[in-house]
Amino acid sequence: MIVGFNHNVNYKGVAFHVQTEDSGVKSPQLVTLLYHGGTIIASQKTVYADIIKVDNLSQVVEELAKEQHKGMLRRLTKGEFDARIVKFGISLAGVTAPVAPAPAQTLPVAPSEPVADPPVIPQPTALPVAEPVPEQAAIVEEPIIDKFRQPRAKSVREPSLDELIYAYLTGAKIPKLKA
Repeated sequence: MIVGFNHNVNYKGVAFHVQTEDSGVKSPQLVTLLYHGGTIIASQKTVYADIIKVDNLSQVVEELAKEQHKGMLRRLTKGEFDARIVKFGISLAGVTAPVAPAPAQTLPVAPSEPVADPPVIPQPTALPVAEPVPEQAAIVEEPIIDKFRQPRAKSVREPSLDELIYAYLTGAKIPKLKA
């Protein structure tokens, strides 16, 4: 199982985050998510159960994950998600939201009068918008951090699970413990 890939991308003046994770051999799938803030803009899932018996599985899965991750970055920077991003209310430099036509209005008619053609109400027209030139996206690679093997201060140890549960149930303070 690979750790995964994370990149922050500044695209058209807006920060996005692309994350790819491997679920492991028990659930053999790669999931890539495109975020803005806490909102998922797009996702892609690849199931690799059909190649689980391959000799160099970790290398193959890592290559699949890299390609899927880069593919999501490419799709973002080529503008594939621009319309969806704008629908979420996120404004991109050079992209405007589509103008929805106003609903047609009807006038009430008395039942004894013959029905005439309704008056023509002019609809607002959208001004032509020049196609934006794709801006070069700045890709910033985040450092890989192994959350399971981080160095800890030697003078303080973390409370055990039992100590945490006891403190939670009794409302007691969690003690700072010396090593």
